[in-house]
Amino acid sequence: MISNNRMRFKAIAASILMSGAVLAGNPDRAGQAGGTQLLINPFVRSSGWGSANSASVAGLEAQYLNVAGVAHTEKTELLAARTNWLVGTGISINSFGFSQKLGNASALAFGVMAMDFGNIPVTTVEQPEGNIGTFKPQFLNMNLSYAKEFSNSIFGGINVKVISENIANLRATGVCFDGGIQYVTSFGKDKELKRKNVHFGISLKNVGPQMSYQGDGISVKANITSTGSAQTLEFRSQALDLPSLVNIGAAYDYYFSKENNNHRLTTAFNFTSNSFTQDQFNLGFEYGFKSMFMLRAGMVYEKGIFNADDRKTALTGPTAGFSADIPLGKESQRKFGVEYAFRTTNPFSGVHSIGLRLKI
Repeated sequence: MISNNRMRFKAIAASILMSGAVLAGNPDRAGQAGGTQLLINPFVRSSGWGSANSASVAGLEAQYLNVAGVAHTEKTELLAARTNWLVGTGISINSFGFSQKLGNASALAFGVMAMDFGNIPVTTVEQPEGNIGTFKPQFLNMNLSYAKEFSNSIFGGINVKVISENIANLRATGVCFDGGIQYVTSFGKDKELKRKNVHFGISLKNVGPQMSYQGDGISVKANITSTGSAQTLEFRSQALDLPSLVNIGAAYDYYFSKENNNHRLTTAFNFTSNSFTQDQFNLGFEYGFKSMFMLRAGMVYEKGIFNADDRKTALTGPTAGFSADIPLGKESQRKFGVEYAFRTTNPFSGVHSIGLRLKI
């Protein structure tokens, strides 16, 4: 059975890697994709170390990096997070959801990410200064995931994602899919201690049909000179591709003691092959004390990141964060967690994320 699972893992991994060749990064196409909010990590812990942990991410947060990690859900996990995106713009991101273990080998997760742009003044050609009301854009991503443990080392999952963007007179809806695999094993002295300290992961994200805008916002009432009458003209909306990508990651857990797991240092690396912008290299570190207190730091690199003239993103690379999980009772597996992450930017005043987590 394990041999068959390993063969299945190799076959799926080969297919995803072949897809990666098609999705090679293309900075010349930057800005041509729709639904680019799909590239924003709304979760706190993985943001703290630069989204480098695609190979080891677990629970609900795995919906963003590698859905296979949902299978690591222990029982029930509830999560809520708020991100002040590019501080100074007035944009915020709210995310929440849950993951639930199903039986001994599978898990189900549901998550929502909503962007809040605040109230924007309505302007027209006749009244460019506004003062005639406001409108509020609404961006919403909804995720439904299923993941399964195929063996002691192999985990896989799939995620269905619905994207909704709308204002008062214009809307667009799309759907896409994610798939991922994680392989976990033991290496060195940890093999004797039966501690799984080596992680590999591959995920394919945001694969789906094009989306386009519809509504009264792409129509205009005009006077037709030849007929002398007013008619409503509707412009055609160009269909938009979704920002597909491939993640390939690895992580290694180093334990300072053979006797216990009190002190752990994890090094994680992730390569992202983007179809509509620069490829990215993510490096992150996490120090954990008794699985209760964790510190994180990371770096996200892409071509031109250190040069303001060449950089194609406001994010400048460094990230940091921490979290604390408080047991709810002695020897209890139930925990309440508080978490924070910061991402540097230029311009604006960075990205701040805070979150609450409950494991029951």
